Amino acid sequence: MRHESIARHQPEAQPEPTPTMTPTTVDLVVPVYNEESGLAASIEALLAADTGRATELTIIIADNASTDSTPVIGAALAAAHPTVEYVRLNRKGRGRALSQVWQASDADVVAYTDVDLATDITVLDPMVEVIRSGLADVAIASRLLPGLAISRGIKREIISRCYNRLLRLSLGVGFSDAQCGFNALSAKAAKELLPQVEDAEWFFDTELLARAEWAGFRIHEFGTDWTDDPDSSVDVVDTAWKDIKGIVRLRTSGRARGGGEVPAPNTGAQILHFVDVGIISTLLYAVLFLFAVQVVSPTVANIAALLISTVINTAANRTHTFGMRAPHHRFVSQAKGLAAFALCFAFTSAGLSLASGFTGEWASIATLAVLTAANLAATVVRFVLMRTWVFARLSRPEARDTVESARAAQEDAQHV
Repeated sequence: MRHESIARHQPEAQPEPTPTMTPTTVDLVVPVYNEESGLAASIEALLAADTGRATELTIIIADNASTDSTPVIGAALAAAHPTVEYVRLNRKGRGRALSQVWQASDADVVAYTDVDLATDITVLDPMVEVIRSGLADVAIASRLLPGLAISRGIKREIISRCYNRLLRLSLGVGFSDAQCGFNALSAKAAKELLPQVEDAEWFFDTELLARAEWAGFRIHEFGTDWTDDPDSSVDVVDTAWKDIKGIVRLRTSGRARGGGEVPAPNTGAQILHFVDVGIISTLLYAVLFLFAVQVVSPTVANIAALLISTVINTAANRTHTFGMRAPHHRFVSQAKGLAAFALCFAFTSAGLSLASGFTGEWASIATLAVLTAANLAATVVRFVLMRTWVFARLSRPEARDTVESARAAQEDAQHV
């Protein structure tokens, strides 16, 4: 009872003060061109949306040289609402508007949405949160993930899905939807990526996301419901042709300027992935050899199976083992992979030549031991060559130095 009595006379503990979270500032850009009919309603809808208490949202109307009454409406909305700003650009170009406004922003997160609000605006809060928490550098909305309520015409659906499949095949990217019209970036990602993006129109989104992935920025996708705008003024054919030209430019112009690399898996993971790929390649070689030997000589079948399995092995190791997704220099990697394979093949050939002189009852066991040792040595050498030569990459510090050098050169050129 004494213990209870002492406790009873102690002053009540005061609750710890709850720390206040510094709100994340977000600049949400709405690019517009001749949108007098729906601009006011869209901005009012954005103002009414709940973006979360931890978000300090500013809506920026970026006018792409409109010729109707959009400038008057935009300026009036900015005057009526303290969290709305209006910016007038003298040249058309959706990508140009986004790049200029984002580069002038000092917000923690920059984002944009199309003025038709076809994408569910409620996805903005989780997009900001995943960037605020550090789990992603770029957040995008996607219409092409399963289980979503998508209302759009068959023609646009087919074009969109074919376009994004083409991106994955040609540019080696992993995101599912490049042109949903609702993206967000951290200030750091925007600062590094925007100077690299050349397109000023509709291909801007694709180029930005591709360069982000190639540079190792983490991209998080959010599936979102989407309603097509039947009054959209986008020329699908003209836009598709410009997109194809943009893909060719990205594919042939080399690596992203100043970009880093996707962080490689650690050594332990690389070894396990290398073993996985090796097992699959060995099985593939066996199947190819068994089929080829039915129609050609064993020597030709062996060479053909080795070449095909080696090419596939190199491609699989490039992405699966060493985490390289950018499409550039694939042929160089394949040439180096074949050279590494030829060197390793020389190991086993030398072992076989050495074992051919064995005699006696232990000759077979000795031959097997030599070939096993030669194969193990060849495997180790091939892994080391792939890690240090075939798929060698810049480290992060080197990549940062390259970024600074590129920026300095660009600034010098602007001052000339």
